[in-house]
Amino acid sequence: MTVLPPDKPLVLGTHTLNSRLIVGTGKYSTFELMQECLEASGSDVITVAVRRERLVDASGRNILEFIDLKRYTILPNTAGCFNTEDAIRVARLGREILRGLENPGADWVKLEVLADTRTLLPDPVATVEACKQLVDEGFQVLCYTSDDPITARRLKSAGATSVMPAGSPIGSGQGVLNPNNIRICLEYLKENDPDYPVIIDAGVGTASDVAFAMELGCDGVLLNTAIASARDPLRMAVAMKQACDAGRHAALSGRIPRKLYATASSPTEGVISRPLG
Repeated sequence: MTVLPPDKPLVLGTHTLNSRLIVGTGKYSTFELMQECLEASGSDVITVAVRRERLVDASGRNILEFIDLKRYTILPNTAGCFNTEDAIRVARLGREILRGLENPGADWVKLEVLADTRTLLPDPVATVEACKQLVDEGFQVLCYTSDDPITARRLKSAGATSVMPAGSPIGSGQGVLNPNNIRICLEYLKENDPDYPVIIDAGVGTASDVAFAMELGCDGVLLNTAIASARDPLRMAVAMKQACDAGRHAALSGRIPRKLYATASSPTEGVISRPLG
């Protein structure tokens, strides 16, 4: 059996990830289903929205009772924040909660500073401001941003551990709408720093979106709604895991160039030129 050479792990600051798929914990119908999907995804890092998350269900059960804190590193996020001050406050709260739980995710944060409730697009100015301050406070900051290459470059300059451009608006399921912008983001962010991690965050709808993001050269994908709101979340979690792996293999393999005309698959040398029979 042929064995592929091992892929290097995804490194985000001081964190080393075995899986390049990061999944969220929101929108599941039950904590039990969430638990099953987290396991099926193969992810070792999961996000928890400190401000928005339904920490306790109708029966009084806490979400943390269904998350193996020794197995998963929690990535707290500032979802639901619409200004710099709120985002910083929520990041600090997440750090304190995870310190109390002795989870290694206490030293990082997924930063979201949104511009409005309708589009959930990021506020670029507030995001850069919050990133700078959180970096100064010792956080390793993973920044949700738009697919604007200039903002992406500014966030890296501000000290972001990883820049995470959206494929499309949060929860929209539209996939990667502007692959050219993602390619430029990758070019800008990895120039002179090829190992700088770039992760697609938001908008993924199905497995092919994940594979495509990885084929573009992204280092990982972060998603939530695409699994939690699927008709069969558990099966979709498996599909997302496999798509992430497939896309990564394809990116490392190097696709053939697109051509206008056909190219014969069989060699043309030594072809019999005389009529047969």
